[in-house]
Amino acid sequence: MERAIELARQGSAGPFGCVIVKDGQIVGEGYARVFEDHDPTAHGEMVAIRAAAKALGTHDLSGCEIYNIAVSCPMCMAALYWARIAKLYYCCVPEDAASLGFANLTLDEELRKPLQQRSLASEQIAELRPAALDAYRRYIQRPGSVIQAAVPSVLTSHRSPTP
Repeated sequence: MERAIELARQGSAGPFGCVIVKDGQIVGEGYARVFEDHDPTAHGEMVAIRAAAKALGTHDLSGCEIYNIAVSCPMCMAALYWARIAKLYYCCVPEDAASLGFANLTLDEELRKPLQQRSLASEQIAELRPAALDAYRRYIQRPGSVIQAAVPSVLTSHRSPTP
């Protein structure tokens, strides 16, 4: 955790640093590089996940633990799940970040709203949904395809579902 705090002091995009460990060894580390990389997703966790995945040669970080100075923002928390991180260690809570002006709690609240009530405008293009579902079906049928969870029945039925 001390290394994560040290990394947090390097970031110009906020005091966010983290370290990913597997079997007692650091396999990835990062700090917020949003401004340096011109990448809104370059949070410390995302940078560290990318480094760990590259170092380990896999997208699956099962068995890895992450040491982060704070509870991750919603984007990064989702990435921890996608990467299959085993455990998150943290020091600061979202309220700490909010008291300093960071929007983690605001984003949390926004994401709890139904899609059509969020501030980000969205619109379903329903007439192309069957084609999009077909892309899912074709991927699942491809030899060697990888799926994260059980295939939902909407993707395996032969008739086109209504939007």
